[in-house]
Amino acid sequence: MRPRERRESGQTDLFRSPLDQMLDMDRALVKLARTIDWRFLEEPLGAVFYDDPGRPLLATRLMAGLAFLKAMHNFSR
Repeated sequence: MRPRERRESGQTDLFRSPLDQMLDMDRALVKLARTIDWRFLEEPLGAVFYDDPGRPLLATRLMAGLAFLKAMHNFSR
């Protein structure tokens, strides 16, 4: 089960800046995030990251990204 996708309304949020204005787009992790085919990962990993009763469902991309960061920085405690 996957979380509902966000839909763009075409309107900009007054209190949020676009992410590309806040991040340095030349950083290695930003480039890596652009090269990963996230839709390809959603199918096999979506079955693993499921919601339990009472817990909100987290995005597969978030969970996969956190797993990548954990492996890259050797946070395997």
